[in-house]
Amino acid sequence: MRMGVLDIGSNTGHLLVVDAFRGAPPVPAHSYKEPLRLAEHLDDQQAVSPEGVSSLVKYAVAARSQAEDKGCTTILAFATSAVRDAVNVDEVVAAVREASGLDLQVLAGPDEARLTFLAVRRWFGWSAGRLGVFDIGGGSLEIAAGADESPDIAQSMALGAGRLTREWLQGGRTHSELRLYIRSTIADEAGAILRGGAFDRAVATSKTFRSLARICGAAPSSEGQYVRRVLPRRELSRLVSELRTMSPDAVKRLPGVSPDRAHQMHAGALVAEATMDLFDLSELEICPWALREGVLLEHLDAL
Repeated sequence: MRMGVLDIGSNTGHLLVVDAFRGAPPVPAHSYKEPLRLAEHLDDQQAVSPEGVSSLVKYAVAARSQAEDKGCTTILAFATSAVRDAVNVDEVVAAVREASGLDLQVLAGPDEARLTFLAVRRWFGWSAGRLGVFDIGGGSLEIAAGADESPDIAQSMALGAGRLTREWLQGGRTHSELRLYIRSTIADEAGAILRGGAFDRAVATSKTFRSLARICGAAPSSEGQYVRRVLPRRELSRLVSELRTMSPDAVKRLPGVSPDRAHQMHAGALVAEATMDLFDLSELEICPWALREGVLLEHLDAL
């Protein structure tokens, strides 16, 4: 069956149209993205501004139209950190429903981690053993671990690359202050995961980790999703030092960096480095599947 998965993230709206069958991997058929930057449309009261709501509604209407043009009869629409954290979340969801007819599901942080874990487990299979899965989004960092299809533990922390850039680096705080904040926040939560034992495979997903891996030498996306890609901690630490003094224009010229995310690569790299240090990981393997695929797989399992 042909289905659409609509992901409203803190940075980007992304519609993925796939041909999906239970027991088979979903095959992408169409993609439609817009840099909504909803996290930057939160006002002082943490409400999505009228401009942000208008931008989201316009995109949702266009995404539904494109999905129907491609033959989708089912569209799974969900939102993550920026909408989840907004004080006017109910108004945002209602505005999307009224304009587009889409029922936008707002995922809790642990559910976001759990569904991403599901996608990674299906990608690597049972032979991967105990998995540790890490995902840096625009608004939050998700970590999940376990040896089964559902993780033993799923955590979400307010350590997204966009959030930290806006609240810390653009707010006048220093690199050192942000570094300590990130590491202390992760360290406070790491014990519950580490008590479960070492990872047999440590995996990272989503755009920030993919971009960091590409900068550090991983194969470009043009070589296909089945090429093994890793993010080495040694190369990442060198990159963190370089990003600290690079201009935004210089960051945009790095391989794998999209212009709308260049400004938050410094914060994202700090989170990635802290994660690898605190969990004592020499490298992270990059998984091409993430939250969108997890949402889709869970829906297919329920049919």
